[in-house]
Amino acid sequence: MSDLLNSLLREARLWQGHRQHAISHSPEPTGFPMLDGQLGGLGWPRGALSECLLEAAGIGELQLVLPLVRRLTHTQRTVFWVNPPFIPYAPALAREGVNLDQLVVIETESPQDTLWTLENCLRSPVTGLVMAWPERLASRDIRRLQLAAEAGQSTCILFRHRHEANQSSPAALRLELVPGSDLSIQVNILKRRGGWPGQNCILPMETRAGQAGGDPSARILQGPWPDPRS
Repeated sequence: MSDLLNSLLREARLWQGHRQHAISHSPEPTGFPMLDGQLGGLGWPRGALSECLLEAAGIGELQLVLPLVRRLTHTQRTVFWVNPPFIPYAPALAREGVNLDQLVVIETESPQDTLWTLENCLRSPVTGLVMAWPERLASRDIRRLQLAAEAGQSTCILFRHRHEANQSSPAALRLELVPGSDLSIQVNILKRRGGWPGQNCILPMETRAGQAGGDPSARILQGPWPDPRS
């Protein structure tokens, strides 16, 4: 039993308050210094799940992950989009400096297919980031995805509805996203590995093209996007 406990402590799987051990693999900066500061400098955790909980798609959540997507695609690591609610608009992403050759969009046909796809993407050595918009997940499913992220040392961000905040989750990071005034997002930290929750910050959602709303590419990145198939 003592050997098992020591292993869990070394791998930072047990919360120890102020004595929390450093995670062995370096995290991915969010690209927002204010948010990184609230997260204790840990950013998006690697080898773990993060959850972004929001009321509806298209509040600017993609701009929150845009710095990570841009950085990973230029290190020749693949970014998977699994069941996005709208079709990503390639010209806008290209204007924001994203390497489109490293983006893969996947649409699945069933919850079982989604879970299988996520597990395999997370375990792949080419993966830098998996972003997914799944239907309701059971705790055991999230645990399976957590294990897959650990095995592949990849970053996974699940976009889920705000009411899922009431469900317990093994995710290392849980953020509640609330649209603010002046095209900003309020980020409430509901859970973070190695620290107390409860912090929040307001982030202005700007793009390289300038303030969202002033340029078509900025509006497309913010969403919602029209689906030409409808």
